[in-house]
Amino acid sequence: MTETNNLLLYVTDPEASGRFYAGLLGREPVEVSPTFVLLVLPSGLALGLWKATGVEPAPTASGGGSELGFKVACAADVDATYAAWLTRGARIALPPTDLDFGRSFVALDPDGHRLRVYALADAA
Repeated sequence: MTETNNLLLYVTDPEASGRFYAGLLGREPVEVSPTFVLLVLPSGLALGLWKATGVEPAPTASGGGSELGFKVACAADVDATYAAWLTRGARIALPPTDLDFGRSFVALDPDGHRLRVYALADAA
């Protein structure tokens, strides 16, 4: 079996979404075109932002039906990331909250894709 190395999100405007993710994550795209933008995350996972109207077969779901998770070391890092993302214009669906698994918040990208930042409860 091949290794999973990318995640694709279907977006309305790849270039605008690319700017959003570059600002939020501090990572510049490695590929930019009118229909596709690619960023490589620190883990090595590539995040592709593909214009939804050009995908074959056409997507049947829109943003918000799943989440992209960003694990951080501790609860304080959740709060710090929340503050940083607010200053970068992220829309917040859930402010930092203590849940059964740990501390978390949820931001939304321009297409409504959910971005969950979390720290596990045992990671004080």
